Parts: sequence; C-alpha cells; structure tokens
Amino acid sequence: MAADILTSEVATARQRIRRTELALKRTEEMLAENLALSSRIRTAVEAADRLVKIDPLSVEGRGAG
Repeated sequence: MAADILTSEVATARQRIRRTELALKRTEEMLAENLALSSRIRTAVEAADRLVKIDPLSVEGRGAG
C-alpha cells in the first residue's frame, strides 16, 4: 500500500518535472524569438533615424499625407 502511494507520487513528480522542462524549453525559445525581433526593430529604428538625418524634409512630407 505505502509502496503504491510512493510509486504514484514519484510518477506524478516525474510528470511535473517533464512539464516544467517543456515549459522552460518553450520559454527559452520565446526569449530567443523576442531577442531576434527586438534586434530587427532596433535595426529598423536606427535606419529610420539615419534617413531622417539625411533628408528630414522628405520624411516630414510623407507623414502629412
């Protein structure tokens, strides 16, 4: 009886560990995706800043339309 309870608790603990490992892996994947997206956004913002410095009037004219 006690052995059955222990076996059940161990099985439950293993399931929780597996779910936690899967959640951690997915979290790491999402973090990597967010970092990549952040880098792309930063690059786009920097490029836009450079365009504004090169020709600020043409950028202002586009925003008015």
